[in-house]
Amino acid sequence: MSDQGTPAKQRNSDVQRAARLSTAPMMDWTDRHCRYLHRQLSSHALLYTEMVTAPALVRGGAVHLLDHHPAEHPVALQLGGSDPAELAEAARIGAQAGYDEINLNVGCPSDRVQSGCFGAVLMKDPALVASCVAAMRRAVDVDVTVKCRIGVDDQDPHEVLPEFLSRMVGAGVERIAVHARKAWLEGLSPKENRDIPPLDYPLVHRMKELFPNLHLSVNGGITTLDQAQAFLEGGLDGVMIGRAAYHSPADILGEADRRIYGDGVDTSAEDAVRAMLPYIDAHLDQGGKLGQITRHMLGLFAGRPGARQWRRMLSEGAPLPDAGTALVVSALEHIEEAREKQAV
Repeated sequence: MSDQGTPAKQRNSDVQRAARLSTAPMMDWTDRHCRYLHRQLSSHALLYTEMVTAPALVRGGAVHLLDHHPAEHPVALQLGGSDPAELAEAARIGAQAGYDEINLNVGCPSDRVQSGCFGAVLMKDPALVASCVAAMRRAVDVDVTVKCRIGVDDQDPHEVLPEFLSRMVGAGVERIAVHARKAWLEGLSPKENRDIPPLDYPLVHRMKELFPNLHLSVNGGITTLDQAQAFLEGGLDGVMIGRAAYHSPADILGEADRRIYGDGVDTSAEDAVRAMLPYIDAHLDQGGKLGQITRHMLGLFAGRPGARQWRRMLSEGAPLPDAGTALVVSALEHIEEAREKQAV
């Protein structure tokens, strides 16, 4: 749980600083085990949950979707929905569960999101989104933020994005993450929507010029900390990284505290693995399965000697009935042996 004794203004200021670098919410990826791993690599980066739908919380009572470890903070809950009252109640539930920020998804282009009238399709109805976030803000004292696209389908982003951001600012939103691509709701799959529509970073920079007091993070196509630093030095307030932070977490998050926040030392992938061992033991003691955690650890040594064997050992060994931390330790020993061989 977050420190409920800390004044809301101070908590929100701390989260705003954390938002200089954040890991994007990604369905089926950024679950609590993934976030715990990412926290071992960076003490400061803002971590996001997978999207949780407001109906699941309010109507379905699926509060187990909000489970998280105290070490994950600062951590943000992303909600999906389009009903102001229901989103307000879901936000209240999320804040009560201890989340440091509540984020509204206005960017996901999947079919199931469209059928529920939330996600990227809401770019077509900024007035409704403004009503949603205003209701959410009234319900909680933590930051309510938005993650959006630059537009959808045949919209002209240079026209719709300024109008959308203006509506959000009018509703009291102070932080927005912009995925610098359009979403095509017809004709492209969700996967294709992450790669095919061209990126328009200059438009995001232009939005910062138009809304200088709005905390703007850029998302989409960012794969290195060098790129992240360039965006920050170029005037943007934050950078949100998705797939690269997942597939090569040590490369993105291991140096983030020092390079992005000017605080702390680098964390190696090896150190992160060792830090995960007690967490893995606790999970197994509670009846969990090793693969639920190690599937998020496969990319820790991406591009390094021994990475293939690391992935193979975890992928093949984790499903076995007696798989435990001994497997992880053994796989780590192979990484260290490969490093020593390279050094010779």
